[in-house]
Amino acid sequence: MNAFRFQTVPTVVVEFGAARRLGALLREQFPAGKRLCVVTDGFLHKSGLLAPALADLAKHDWQVSVIDDVVADPPEHVVLEAAERARAADAEIVLGLGGGSSMDVAKLLAVLLPGTQSIQEMYGVKKVTGSRLPLVQMPTTAGTGSEVTAVSIVTTGETTKMGVVAPQLFADLAILDAELTLGLPRAATAATGIDAMVHAIEAYTSAHLKNPISDMLAVKALELLSRNLLPACRDGADRHAREAMLLGAMFAGQSFANSPVAAVHALAYPIGGIFHVAHGLS
Repeated sequence: MNAFRFQTVPTVVVEFGAARRLGALLREQFPAGKRLCVVTDGFLHKSGLLAPALADLAKHDWQVSVIDDVVADPPEHVVLEAAERARAADAEIVLGLGGGSSMDVAKLLAVLLPGTQSIQEMYGVKKVTGSRLPLVQMPTTAGTGSEVTAVSIVTTGETTKMGVVAPQLFADLAILDAELTLGLPRAATAATGIDAMVHAIEAYTSAHLKNPISDMLAVKALELLSRNLLPACRDGADRHAREAMLLGAMFAGQSFANSPVAAVHALAYPIGGIFHVAHGLS
């Protein structure tokens, strides 16, 4: 067997309804924490989906600042403006709550706030120096696997994207609450689900850094995703299918975080950058 290194998030909580007791969960993880920055998008905030989570955070004495202007394929200026707002709030802990874009921005805030590097100095592989703020990730789609990866993608031009890839981007805690994914529209369910399946397929077939743990996770991810994607598309309220999709997407994320994706993703990025279509669709 070839030598290999496997890294992932140290703690994962999988619990239907976890968002409703988010304040308590974070208090268990960070007993002395006070100031929390929640990174999300405007739709999730205004829709009321986050209301139970925000109520429980207040109940457990968290001082919460919400940054809700994250957009799909977040441009660099959105990241930098979010960092300024989080710095002004003197954030101690960062929580990414939403799709891959919200979680990607949360990762970058966690390394930008305490650091001396500019974001431009971080682009590339293992370019981040120093530490980061405590980081929690909570997905609301079953696709990107961003909650368990060390990658963040930023839109840097009209048709270009750059990535920050560094072990500092692994979160301290990932929370999977399938209740947050109930009712996700069919098109978004399909696109994110295909994204997760391609993560698993590419990780399993990749020659670069392939290892027995990533293989095991990729196979399990494909088993869960392939059996549950169509049921989740047919019935957005199918709790069993939604839970399986969320778990499968996380397993795929853990797999490709260690046995990287390859040509399919390389081809998809410029399509997404030029035509601004959903990543799973591209």
